[in-house]
Amino acid sequence: MSATDKKLVLLVDDEVAMVWLLTNYLRDNFDLITKTDGVEALQWLQGGNIPDIIVSDINMPNLNGYQLLERLKANTTWAEIPVIVLSANEKTSEKIKCFQLGASDYLVKPFNPVELKARMCITLGLPHLL
Repeated sequence: MSATDKKLVLLVDDEVAMVWLLTNYLRDNFDLITKTDGVEALQWLQGGNIPDIIVSDINMPNLNGYQLLERLKANTTWAEIPVIVLSANEKTSEKIKCFQLGASDYLVKPFNPVELKARMCITLGLPHLL
């Protein structure tokens, strides 16, 4: 796969270790842009950048994952971007809340990065990367 064929991923997470892990694991198959909270993510998007997929934590400072989802889905330019939510909260009610806000998928931390990559590939229609 050439660099020009890579899908662009916006990774939004304030945990340095998580960003490092996912960046190192996913960079061979995806181009990654990382932001530490929803405010930074929205600023990047408002700059005219459109990722193929967003992977976002829920618990972040300034603008959390729920608020980010609400703003994404309320904007016609960003509403169709698939969002995979990462959260330490495994309550069904929290998962349902994210799906009601427009999330495409929900993964409970800790998780295997192989599973995240598989879910990203399925969401993006890239089964050849599995």
